[in-house]
Amino acid sequence: MTDPLPRALGAKRDAKLRSMGGRAAGVEATLVDRARSGDRLAFEELVRRHADRLYAVILRFTADDDEAQEVTQETFLRAWRSIGNFEGRSRFFTWIYRIGINEAKRRAARRAPEPVLSLDDEPVPEAPDWSEAPQTRFEQSELREVLERAVRALPVEYRAPLILRDVEGLSTAEAAEVVELGEAAFKSRLHRARLAVRRAVDEHLAGAKR
Repeated sequence: MTDPLPRALGAKRDAKLRSMGGRAAGVEATLVDRARSGDRLAFEELVRRHADRLYAVILRFTADDDEAQEVTQETFLRAWRSIGNFEGRSRFFTWIYRIGINEAKRRAARRAPEPVLSLDDEPVPEAPDWSEAPQTRFEQSELREVLERAVRALPVEYRAPLILRDVEGLSTAEAAEVVELGEAAFKSRLHRARLAVRRAVDEHLAGAKR
């Protein structure tokens, strides 16, 4: 007979986590409402809650610490100036991400274009199978470097879905909302981005064998 105690404890823990999540969401909603009314301290608390995570996302776009900091600061300045227009139909961090990514794109567009992978017209085959612990074939730090180079080589419109979905762990619906795409279009871009990154790693592994 199954002991009901572990199940009961697990259910109690899950209920507590849901309650904590609900309270956190309620606190954030209150902070947003206060910020929309002009409460600078409330907005500063929202910045404190989201700045590190936003900076990490932007850094993956820019690959430059100084520029990532500038974009993050500009994002929150733009958010403060337009907080009164935030209608709450999306979560605050989704709205912030959209502002940050658009600012990163705007700055990237001002620079001379860099060579990037073209994914639009490529066929969409099955991804190469390198899932079986590639770090056993070479150092994990080297794998990370190859992955980061491959992500940076993606066009921004493909880089964003990959970072938001696979690195940040946003749901498909949330990430699609950030980049202002329908879910079907988002999934297509994400799939192509994943294939390109996997292919880059596969090619690196093949070269390491020679």
